[in-house]
Amino acid sequence: MIKLLIAEDQRLFRQSLRCLLEREPDIEVVGEATDGREAFNLAMELKPTMVLMDVDMPKLDGVTATRLIQGCTPEVKVLMLSVHDDDTRIVAAVQAGASGYILKDADHDEFLRIIRGTSEGEEVSSPFLPDRGARTVYRALSQGSDQHGGGLGILTDREREILACASGGRGNKEIADQLCVSSDTVKTHLHHIYRKLHVTGRVEAILLYLSAK
Repeated sequence: MIKLLIAEDQRLFRQSLRCLLEREPDIEVVGEATDGREAFNLAMELKPTMVLMDVDMPKLDGVTATRLIQGCTPEVKVLMLSVHDDDTRIVAAVQAGASGYILKDADHDEFLRIIRGTSEGEEVSSPFLPDRGARTVYRALSQGSDQHGGGLGILTDREREILACASGGRGNKEIADQLCVSSDTVKTHLHHIYRKLHVTGRVEAILLYLSAK
């Protein structure tokens, strides 16, 4: 039985998610949290086997709450919930111990596939990192996998500068303003970075950058 704690500040989404999951015979929703601090406290009190944690939580953000939960109960699996597939906070959450992530617009079958797969110890996540969970990607990059084109040395100075800004959590417009270029120029550089590093997108490129620091 998967004992699940839902940590989500948006009431309608949280309640809808609970209704969806409680229909499943192998899933028991043991509690709901509306902010990161409550998520940590309930995780300690209710002893769930898994927490669905919104990345963007009030009082205590989802990444910090995940780090605290993993520090006290590393056996509890945490799946991050995010609206955007390029949310750089997912990277921090993986480093904090999250087992994976689910995009909020995932369909019913996708939600259940990821929850059950993670519970069984598989490395599955929403599809913006195809066929690999975030932890798998991070581990491979941390070990300096050759499949990523030999590291950051193949990037130009400007490309490394843009990737560094992206790794700091800045969006394209913020990067453009800082470097005095257009947003389209930033976007073009990012596409060149993805191609050179043989990665699928922003999050995977940031993981590679962080592992190389």
